[in-house]
Amino acid sequence: MDFRIINIATDFSRYPGGRLLTDGPHSGERFRKEYLLPVLKSGQHAKIKFDGARGYGSSFLEEAFGGLIREEGFKPDEILNTFDLESSDESIVEEIKEYIADAGR
Repeated sequence: MDFRIINIATDFSRYPGGRLLTDGPHSGERFRKEYLLPVLKSGQHAKIKFDGARGYGSSFLEEAFGGLIREEGFKPDEILNTFDLESSDESIVEEIKEYIADAGR
């Protein structure tokens, strides 16, 4: 199985924020489209590392992960089976799982 590692702080931005592309260059929409979507479309799996960034706004996380369901048509299981979410702050992982579940309802 093909496996990637995406370290948000080093691969995307130490300052992720905003929901939409119009909110700035480090938005959840851009992260979804440029990092998450290619993994899902390729059938790969990826570990996403959240440590090292200067915090995550709810709008960034919801747009990136909830948007995979709402905007891209994926199912919650597909997302949870594709991405291994890793953070020393377990509340980030739990928050993302809630956004995925909410978007799937």
